[in-house]
Amino acid sequence: MKYTGSCHCGQIAFEVEGTIEGVMACNCSICQRKGVLMWFVPRDKLQLKTRPEDMSTYTFNKHVIKHHFCPVCGIQPFGEATGPDGKAMAAVNVRCLEGVEPDSFPVQHFNGRAL
Repeated sequence: MKYTGSCHCGQIAFEVEGTIEGVMACNCSICQRKGVLMWFVPRDKLQLKTRPEDMSTYTFNKHVIKHHFCPVCGIQPFGEATGPDGKAMAAVNVRCLEGVEPDSFPVQHFNGRAL
């Protein structure tokens, strides 16, 4: 299925294709504060519909995850990193997808604090 997503103001917009079977809630210092529910997809399944220059990016700790956010409204619609298999991945914030009810998916809790 193809989904459309964006930040609150629309400065960052994207489409992503795949099947949402579940989401992940991480308790690391950033995810817990933001309340992000992540859906992981291969990076090539996410197509940015706006200019990359319109995003801001934050990294911390080991600087391996690019947390993309809107410099206007502050929303973080997705992040990018390399998966355990070495392939580029996107962590889509399902709360930023149109027509999706985030509470309808099973949530896997991840102990990011332990990393």
